[in-house]
Amino acid sequence: MSRRRPRPRPASSAASAPCPCGLPAPYADCCARFHRGLSAAPTAEALMRSRYSAFAVRDRGYLLRTWHPDTRPDELELDPATRWRRLEVVACTGGSPFHTEGTVAFRAHYTERGREGVLEEHSRFVRHAGAWVYLDASGGAV
Repeated sequence: MSRRRPRPRPASSAASAPCPCGLPAPYADCCARFHRGLSAAPTAEALMRSRYSAFAVRDRGYLLRTWHPDTRPDELELDPATRWRRLEVVACTGGSPFHTEGTVAFRAHYTERGREGVLEEHSRFVRHAGAWVYLDASGGAV
């Protein structure tokens, strides 16, 4: 008989706390509604911001649900030593409610084991079954 490891629960975020995505709204009124499935992200940028917030609050389920099935990993481990600190959206192409694909270039600032770092990425998003999903990314300078 195999034993299943307990799944880590997403870190909670107070309803009135600022949203990790950087928009001027409380988490509960911003990305939490996407995380809880109350609504779907209307644009590629909104999905990218909500995915960043999901990394920040360690909501692995949301990250996997919003990943295209062709590129989604079977498992996703989130390092508890990584603290996502700030998001900068640098550029967006397409990705509006009227598009079927879009890209978002961003810088995600983090601290890991006491060291600061920046992840720079161009993420590609597509519509799948009517909803925006993360397809893949290329790293490098934004």
